[in-house]
Amino acid sequence: MIQSIDPKNLSVNDLQTILQNSIAPRPIAFASTIDNDGNPNLSPFSFFNIFSSNPPVLIFSPARKGEQGELKDTYLNVKEIPEVVINMVNFEMVEQMSLASVAYVRGIDEFKKSGFTPLASELVRPFRVKESPVQFECDVQQIIELGSEAGAGNLIICLIKRIHLNSAILDVNGNIDPLKTDLVGRMGGSYYIRTIKKALFQIPKPIASIAMGIDVIPDHIKNSKYLTGNELARLGGLEKMPIANLEKGQIPTKIDFKKAKILIKEGKIIEAFGHLY
Repeated sequence: MIQSIDPKNLSVNDLQTILQNSIAPRPIAFASTIDNDGNPNLSPFSFFNIFSSNPPVLIFSPARKGEQGELKDTYLNVKEIPEVVINMVNFEMVEQMSLASVAYVRGIDEFKKSGFTPLASELVRPFRVKESPVQFECDVQQIIELGSEAGAGNLIICLIKRIHLNSAILDVNGNIDPLKTDLVGRMGGSYYIRTIKKALFQIPKPIASIAMGIDVIPDHIKNSKYLTGNELARLGGLEKMPIANLEKGQIPTKIDFKKAKILIKEGKIIEAFGHLY
């Protein structure tokens, strides 16, 4: 049964709970800013992602807080000094990052409170977090206010000016190795998720030309209760039905879904089709 909800009928807290639990995991922007008096600020935001590669643009949103919709220090700082360093968060630093999220009085240095090491940036005034595996120095290009009530977001549109990578997360070719980053993501409530090897999986990209799609697959295969939607998508990722291969003696006398599932998992898609006719 599907429960349909009008967001206008929910309190801000109830609506935010639904959003944070359903739109997850979310990457974390550990934002370092500075005010006109030179006071650094450090705060995490999970309403965050990359939105463009050319130009390279990141967007995060420090939403209004409290019952009166007070603005957060990060927002106030980028209004004064339109620069920010977005530091990515890995498992080794996640507890310290959480400590930095405490609503300290404006002007308090979260670097000191959370025990992080400030590093001078090359192109912007806010400090980088030494412990972060990836640090993005950014200019703030635009701020879009989405409302004035509690919970309303403020989109901070950031142009990346410099990227810093910890060599510990790189492979032999100098590329970022997802198995070494150990990044964490935000879930709902107090839950986080960790990108350890056991949690990672790969999906082969559909071929460069147009994939045939699931609709082309014969009914006795796509309507079978034995194959999942993910498995059918693997089959539909081929450019065309591998009829020629099946006619070369690969057609089994008996359909074997169990064997086909094993072959699909191994990435042997054409061979899998050979057990489905």
